[in-house]
Amino acid sequence: MDFTFLSKIPLFHGMEETEIEDIMHCFDGYTRKYSKGETIYHMGEIVTKIGIVLSGNVHIEKDDVWGNKSILDSIGPGQVFAETYVCIPGEPLMVSVAASETAEILFMDIGKRLTACEKNCSCHNQLTQNLLMISAHKNLNLSRKIFHTSSKSIRGRLLSYLSEQAARQESMKFTIPFNRQQLAEYLGVDRSAMSNELSKMQKEGMLTFSRNQFCLKGETSGELYM
Repeated sequence: MDFTFLSKIPLFHGMEETEIEDIMHCFDGYTRKYSKGETIYHMGEIVTKIGIVLSGNVHIEKDDVWGNKSILDSIGPGQVFAETYVCIPGEPLMVSVAASETAEILFMDIGKRLTACEKNCSCHNQLTQNLLMISAHKNLNLSRKIFHTSSKSIRGRLLSYLSEQAARQESMKFTIPFNRQQLAEYLGVDRSAMSNELSKMQKEGMLTFSRNQFCLKGETSGELYM
């Protein structure tokens, strides 16, 4: 296991590599690889292990009874998932987690060790603080999604999302973590209608795009970046 990489991710912030190695033993850490499209956690499942993405990418998804899928979040290397559910024992997952590309996941059985460490290890306390910080950031991401989908128009949703991506990446040229279908699912719109709207925006000189790469242009670019 690459403890140097782990020492650089938010969950293990402030820990030495030797402390992370101890944490792995304490929380029964192990890794598993998933193929693109493979489900990691199913909706309704009870989980006790958080997942940390070591490589690849996973999506947090929500399916309704009619089979419509909505992507709630995209989780990349160094990020975690299912942390909220392991902190609430017995709470079934309201979402599914699936690999959007080949991915390697580190699992840690935090669920059965939520109480304070008997040895009062400083690294356990640090892990708890880091987990709280991660949860706070997840709440912000959920708020961002609500902002992006609050507009009634497809263009409004696209402008909100692309504007935020430009600001976060500090560039008018940026790459998003979704393909066209995934972006439509994330924004809660029809893919064909969204593609048509993107084409119109490109003809109007507002942006250019190729696959998941975008460049905001024209007089509106400054406003989008704000």
